[in-house]
Amino acid sequence: MKKLVAYITTGFPSLEFTVDASLALAESGVDTLELGMPFSDPVADGPVIERANLKALEGGFRLQHLFDASAQIAPHIDTLWMGYLNPFYHRGMEEFVSEAQKAGVNGFIIPDLPFEEAKPYKPIIESANLSLIDFIAPTDSRDRIEQIVTNSQKFIYLVAYAGITGSGQSEDLQPIISNIKEFTSTPVYVGFGVDTKTAKSKAEGVDGVIVGSAFVKVLLDDSLNGSQKITKISAIAREIKDKINN
Repeated sequence: MKKLVAYITTGFPSLEFTVDASLALAESGVDTLELGMPFSDPVADGPVIERANLKALEGGFRLQHLFDASAQIAPHIDTLWMGYLNPFYHRGMEEFVSEAQKAGVNGFIIPDLPFEEAKPYKPIIESANLSLIDFIAPTDSRDRIEQIVTNSQKFIYLVAYAGITGSGQSEDLQPIISNIKEFTSTPVYVGFGVDTKTAKSKAEGVDGVIVGSAFVKVLLDDSLNGSQKITKISAIAREIKDKINN
C-alpha cells in the first residue's frame, strides 16, 4: 500500500490544535507526520505554508512547543520534524537529536541542507537511530542521484518540480524515478503540488506522496472553527489515501 505523509505547521493556529489535528490525521490514513518548525524565511515553501509559519511565530511559537507537542503525538504516529537549518545550527544538532529521542520522533527533514553539507550531521543523527531524509530534484544528474540515494534512509523525498511547495507545476518524473530505483530499494515519496486532484497521477511509480499545502490551506481558513478544520483535513487525508491506492 502506498504511503501518505502529511505536513502541518506546529503551533498554528494553536499548540493544542496541532496535537488534536495530528492524532486525527493518524486515524485518517496518514502514515507519517511532518511537524513543521515555523521559521521566518521558509525558502522551499510557497505562500500558503509561509503564511502559516509567520502566524505561528506571531502567536509566540518556541522550539520547546515543538518538543512538548511531539511528546504527545509521536507515540501515536511516525513523526518527523521538518525545519530549516538555522535552528538546528544555532541550537545544536546534538540537542535536537536528544529532544527527538525523548519525544519519540524518528528523524528530520531539512530542505535547505544540501547532501554535501549534511555529511557532518548524518553520523550524529544516524548514531541515535534517527533518519535524515534525502532530497532528489528533477534537475539532479544520474551520477548525483546515485551518490545521494546509495545510503538513503526511511524514504527519499522526490521534489515534483524545481520550485516551491503548493505550485501547480508538473514534470514527467518517470525517468528520474527509474534512475532512483536503479540505485536503491529505499521507498520514494513525491512531494510539492500534491492534493486531492493531483495525488493519483503524482503517485504513479512511487511508494508514497507528501502533502502539505492542501492541509495548511484549511488551517488558514478563518471561516472554519477548530473542529471543522480537523474534520476537513481528515477527509482530505482519507480521500488522498484512497486515490493513491485505487
